[in-house]
Amino acid sequence: MARDRSVDQSKRSTLRRFAALGAASPLVGLASGEESDSDAPDALTGYLNATPGAHFSKIRDDLQLGTGETQHHLRKLEDEGIVLSRKDGDYRRYFPTGQFSEFEQTVLGHLRRETQRGILVALLEDGDTTAGDIAARLDVSKATVSKHAARLEKSGLLSRENGYSVTEPEQILVLLVRYADSFGDDAAQLAAVAPSLLDYAPDK
Repeated sequence: MARDRSVDQSKRSTLRRFAALGAASPLVGLASGEESDSDAPDALTGYLNATPGAHFSKIRDDLQLGTGETQHHLRKLEDEGIVLSRKDGDYRRYFPTGQFSEFEQTVLGHLRRETQRGILVALLEDGDTTAGDIAARLDVSKATVSKHAARLEKSGLLSRENGYSVTEPEQILVLLVRYADSFGDDAAQLAAVAPSLLDYAPDK
């Protein structure tokens, strides 16, 4: 029982932390008034403001919610127009409504995939980086880099005409820096040197 109370206390603490963000956002919370789950809607709103583009399983696990509980509240928030979702391959990703263009939603979806984010980060740091350099840096095969680069190219984030180059570097960099804490260490390291990269432009 002590362990159950500890888990429940951890969940409540997590929900309240993100609920504070949700309550402070322009998207007002929709607390149900039921003591057991009153923090969940605001927590979801706050979480998605801090982690836009997160997929269902990550949201559920990070907020320590049950699958049914997460589905219920996300569905309600979508019905109320507070959040929106879009399919991304095997994932369904969630965003605060009205904050991101369709292109930005696409970018955030790719940035939440580790290998694709790694490719973009490497190229933003050094526009002359080759596919072989990226493979070595990410500790993956060249075939893996090529596969993910093709997906980035299909979405309009990457060109492979003359080597690899980022097609919308400033927009991608802004999103990487703004939400660096919700990505991996690579994004945090990039954010630290971002001012020196603002004039970056791919070779024509």
